[in-house]
Amino acid sequence: MDFQLTEDQRALRDGVRELLEGRFDRAALRAAVDTAERTGSPSLDRELWRELGSAGFFSLTLPEAEGGVGLGLPEAVLAFEEAGRVLLPGPLVATFLAAGEVPGAASGDVVVTSADGALVPWLDEADVVRGDAKGAVPARSVDPLTPLHRLPGGAGRPGSAGEPGTGGTSALLTAAEQLGSAARTTEMAVQYAREREQFGQPIGAFQAVKHLCAQMLVRTEIARSAVYAAAVTGDPLEICGAGLLADDAAARNARDCLQVHGGMGFTWEADVHLHLKRAWVRAGAGRSAGDAEEALAAAL
Repeated sequence: MDFQLTEDQRALRDGVRELLEGRFDRAALRAAVDTAERTGSPSLDRELWRELGSAGFFSLTLPEAEGGVGLGLPEAVLAFEEAGRVLLPGPLVATFLAAGEVPGAASGDVVVTSADGALVPWLDEADVVRGDAKGAVPARSVDPLTPLHRLPGGAGRPGSAGEPGTGGTSALLTAAEQLGSAARTTEMAVQYAREREQFGQPIGAFQAVKHLCAQMLVRTEIARSAVYAAAVTGDPLEICGAGLLADDAAARNARDCLQVHGGMGFTWEADVHLHLKRAWVRAGAGRSAGDAEEALAAAL
């Protein structure tokens, strides 16, 4: 069986990457972070949201007869992986899942968030809230580009990871975002290891740094295999396992990337901390690792 991406899938991935690099590059990311720090809350780029809609980002899996692109979950995973690479902010998964059900969601004219967990992201910016967000109060978010509200009493079913239907799809697409972040921090670590010199040679020549970068690559590729496989099968347990691996790869790779950067990695100007904080928020908003492990163990 051939597990390589098809030519059309590679073209889709490259097209999404090109769009995001043109509209949300590092300068745009840092500008969004600076604005959030200055105003106390991030704001959603509605023009970019509509551009994503026009490009078919939110309607990838809708049938062509309904105005969608007519692709499948594997293609959606590729798109969300690219969004994770650049730390694209906003309730992407919730809006994607609402396409075809909430008018304007597919085109990007309407921003949708979901209140199906204890934490509700982007509540103030959303035009439509799916679920009951009554009584939600602002919660401090470690990620400057993901505003959060907490439901009273920690209500909801966090993440619904590994469940069939939209819950499983939500968990899988979130895992794809985590995968994209893990891949990006691996690239950042390797690039810095090649450029930074100590004792007259790049730090990437030192065995300890080589090992860190190699471990990051292994985590990323294992998570990629699991996420891609779960996208093909749609199996709830495979989605559950893919989420565990992707969460681990995103958080641990960001930490190792920080170690490769050394003291520079701890500064606000470095982007490493943004990947680590987003990985924490994504993992914390979904089903806990302990619950996911118990679900997998129960199925053995």
